[in-house]
Amino acid sequence: MSEPVAEGRPARDANRLGALALRLSDRIEAAVAVEGVRSPSAASALSSIERFFVDPPTIDELRRVLGLTSSGTVRLVDALEHDGLVARGRGRDGRTSTVTLTSRGRAVSEQVVAARAVVLTEALGVLSAQERHRLAPLLDKLLTGLVEPRPSGPAMCRLCATEACGADRGHPCPVVLTALGAASREPGTVDPPG
Repeated sequence: MSEPVAEGRPARDANRLGALALRLSDRIEAAVAVEGVRSPSAASALSSIERFFVDPPTIDELRRVLGLTSSGTVRLVDALEHDGLVARGRGRDGRTSTVTLTSRGRAVSEQVVAARAVVLTEALGVLSAQERHRLAPLLDKLLTGLVEPRPSGPAMCRLCATEACGADRGHPCPVVLTALGAASREPGTVDPPG
């Protein structure tokens, strides 16, 4: 069980973790604002379409990954289509629309993921190789603890360089698999992400 974060060291650690998360978020948001990307949601959408899905997603599938409302996702896809980054297609059942990256959208998506990687690599650059080695299992533990049993918000790997962890193109996220495996050994149920 975790310690209460009321006073003393746990409160300081939690505060510093919050400051780190916010600073990284600010830097990533600024970095992914590459030419043609209107918002962090647009960057996440482009990255997700390219890296998260095996087949072109429907608007509803994209909505679930991004954690947006249906109307918000439609407006986002409209804007991306207007900017020449995505194209709509017919879904498998003929009643839904799919979203596919254009060649320009694919190039911008790659720029987004690369820009994020630069920010994160620079952040880790202050650590020695030994410190990074010690940090890795702690990061895995923190991420595993943040997997939601019943995902209702955005997918945590919507901006990931999925090839870095082996979760690209239809392979599940190793962090989510670890969390689901741990949950299956404990009482209660966990739905797969999605």
